[in-house]
Amino acid sequence: MADSRFTTHPDLFDLSGKYALVTGGTRGIGVMMARGLLQAGARVVISSRNADACAEAQQLLSEFGDVQAIPADLSRHDECRRLADLVQADSERLDILVNNAGSMWREPLETFPDEAWDSVLDLNLKAPFWLVQALLPALRRAGAADDPARIINVGSIAAVHVAESPNYSYASSKAGLHQLTRVLARELGPQHVTVNAVAPGPFPSQMMAATLDAIGDTIAAKAPLRRLGRDDDMAGIAVFLASRASSYLTGTIIPVDGGIATTATGT
Repeated sequence: MADSRFTTHPDLFDLSGKYALVTGGTRGIGVMMARGLLQAGARVVISSRNADACAEAQQLLSEFGDVQAIPADLSRHDECRRLADLVQADSERLDILVNNAGSMWREPLETFPDEAWDSVLDLNLKAPFWLVQALLPALRRAGAADDPARIINVGSIAAVHVAESPNYSYASSKAGLHQLTRVLARELGPQHVTVNAVAPGPFPSQMMAATLDAIGDTIAAKAPLRRLGRDDDMAGIAVFLASRASSYLTGTIIPVDGGIATTATGT
């Protein structure tokens, strides 16, 4: 007989019946998160700018569950609205929004161009805000006091510590996204919507490919856990933040980096 002092949910990590949108869901961290959500039972929409990449990722992910792909250039406000309209035409409720689409620009300080600010901030910082604006009615309809709707923003450890590469606009945009996460968490909590961010460290992705090819072994050797991130590491944090297991968590920035940024000793 269960002890009446404990109120528990039998399936803390079960996402059956949930509806999710994962931006930048065709590769890298986005496809890792989408796969995790699908395996936990959610129905998932993925999006990216490239229609061919959308079709390929949809086919790849379809073995794990019900997945749809919608091409959209989320660096544009009108495209964020179009994607939101299509998602809400399919369902009036959105349980999980993963703001993962992003870009990086590495260039020395002396030659760092204007467009490296505009293009990176539009996609990394403005697009998550625009999507929250457009999808808030659907998130509110999905949320409940004991099981809120979820917004999961993908930040970076580049906003937690200072990376060696010259990624001025990228690091600044992710720091802005971390603070936007906290601001939205305070505002949307009473509306039964939680807002948390993941700050990934080095994971295999197109964005990190050149760096990992050059110094991946060195990065892994410096990490307390002595390895790079794996697919399951990112799938797992996505499922946790989307599930009942994290219902009392909002406004947090969770580094998933093997301890690289969180145990840095400085120089």
